[in-house]
Parts: sequence; C-alpha cells; structure tokens
Amino acid sequence: MTSLFDPLDAGALHLDNRVTMAPLTRQRAAEDGVPTDLHATYYSQRASAGLVVTEGTFPAFGNRAFPGQAGIANEEQAAGWAHVADEVHAAGGTLVMQIMHGGRTSHPDLLRGGEPEAPSAIGTGGPVRGFSGKLDGVVPRELGTEEIPRIISEFVAGARRAVDAGVDGVEIHGANGYLLHEFTAASSNHRTDAYGGSPENRARLTVEVVRAVAEEIGAERTALRISPEHGVQGVPEDDRADVLATYDALIDGLPEIAYLSVLHADIDGDLVAHLRERFGGTFLLNSGFGRVTELPEARHIVEDDLADAVVVGRELIANPDLVRRWEEGLELNAPDQPTFYLGGERGYTDYAFVG
Repeated sequence: MTSLFDPLDAGALHLDNRVTMAPLTRQRAAEDGVPTDLHATYYSQRASAGLVVTEGTFPAFGNRAFPGQAGIANEEQAAGWAHVADEVHAAGGTLVMQIMHGGRTSHPDLLRGGEPEAPSAIGTGGPVRGFSGKLDGVVPRELGTEEIPRIISEFVAGARRAVDAGVDGVEIHGANGYLLHEFTAASSNHRTDAYGGSPENRARLTVEVVRAVAEEIGAERTALRISPEHGVQGVPEDDRADVLATYDALIDGLPEIAYLSVLHADIDGDLVAHLRERFGGTFLLNSGFGRVTELPEARHIVEDDLADAVVVGRELIANPDLVRRWEEGLELNAPDQPTFYLGGERGYTDYAFVG
C-alpha cells in the first residue's frame, strides 16, 4: 500500500511525500505585486510539504484578480520570487508557481484603469474585491479572436520568468471561475468562434496555453489545475454529459505534463475516477475549499489510490510542519480564518512549529 509519506516523482519534480500545498490566496503583496521577505518566510516554513504551490500569480497587470496578489509580470516580481525559491530550496522543498488570469472576476480598480476581459460579456453576478474594498462586479469586455495569442503569450512569458527565477515548475490555473475556466464552461462562454460552442472549442484555450507553456519550459515542469462541476464565481457546470465531453477534450489535448490537479467535492465519485484514468499521469486531488482536509481523508485519497497525492489548504496554513504532525500523530494548530486575508505576519508566518 502506498503511504501518504512515500516519495513521488512527477515529471521533473521530486516530492519527498504526497502531502502537497494548495495554491492559497493570502493577499500579502503591495500594489506592485512584488513578493517580499514575508512571502519567502511563509513558503519556506512549509517546505516539508511534498510540493509547495504558490498562490495564483498574475502574468500581466491586465489580468490581476484581487488585491494583495503577487505577480510574475516583470523582472522586479521575478526577483522577489527568486528569493522565495532560494529559501524554499534551502529548506529542502520543491516549489511550483501557479499562474492565473482573473478574467471577469477582476475590476478596473485592480487593473490600473484597464477593463476585465472574458470569453463573453457576461458578469459573475456578484461582488468583487478591489483595492477600494468590496465592489460591484462589472460586465467584462469580450475578448476578440485576434487577442487570443496575446493571452497565451502572457502565460508563456510568466512561466519563463518563473523558471528563470528558480521556481521548479508552473501550474496553470484552469479552475475556480477564472479566465481559462470561463472559456471551458458553457455557462460563461457564449462565443461562436473557434473558442466557443462545442466542448472541443471551449477546451481549446486551456489546451493551447498548456501546450505553449510546455513548449517554452518543458512539459515535465508544466502542470494544470481544474475544478469541474465546482460551480463557484458564477460558473456552474450542471450538465454531466457536457462536462465529460469538455474535460475529455481538454485532457486529450494535453502533452505529457508533470501532473493534473483536480478539485472536486465528490472525491469518491465516478467523475474523478474517470478523469484520473483518462489523464493517465500523476494525479493530485482535493475536495475543495470551504472544507478542511483532515488526515483520514488525506490517507483515503492516497492509500485507497484515488490519486497519487493529496492537495491540502487550511491545515497547511495553520501547521507549517503539518507532515511531521500527521506522521507522528501530534496535535494540530487551528486555522485562524479572520487572519487569512488580513495582511502582515499575523496568521501568515506566526503559526507555531512543534518544539
């Protein structure tokens, strides 16, 4: 039986164990999006996780998703991430950067005067977070077909900066209602060109982004995260037949990447099992945000072969040494929810380690 604490190789990535850190929004960067010493401390504290995945980073200022988000849009930001990577590596960890485009979840308040862009001119129907606080969402600008190469090139440029800065790999964010997921889902994509309509067309942009990034930095350092049927941020996927057709087309179009990370509430369900079989490579799994992944569920995912590794969020926020605590049966710190997005050290780098 495979243990939660056994090593795993995923493409060019070596994991000392199968407890991986979810990409977690923590909002600790300033308006310039540059990672600081605080980021380096936070991520290196958690380097004993088999894989440390960063918060979603923006590859261009025109696709920032929320205040406090760190970016990989310029050399100053890349230099900040180089320091983070050095500290994680010095602590023995493996670091992957998640790269994302906020799509219609953004607001002009975040975009230095720009407009949010999306597959179609359809808003989320809810509020968004800006530098000025909670704001009414805006209807995004529909991307023209001629703009798609620019979107792809932004992901590629961000991935190149990340790897050149010393990050071990890149995870493309195709989940949770952000731009690539907006293209994938029929509810948010009403296009009639090559990037809309059929399941294959709606999957096309994600496939093209992953393939372009893989060509730039190597497929063995490229990964993808998806969240079929998650339904957050106004992106319902309620038609199971369409979900299967769409995500089959997406997976079939991928090169042989390092891993596929899936977020789905029903970890034991037939969709997760189908996606794993269809993908055929290293498969990471968690049951979604809003629910704490406890040790029994983590063991079930790995030991009962639902996936090759488990993705953990809140417990790694509160327990930088979670792997040791789980392996030795030690008491856990409790996550302090009100400090998740507070800014500063509190609730970020001040959780205690086991003595």
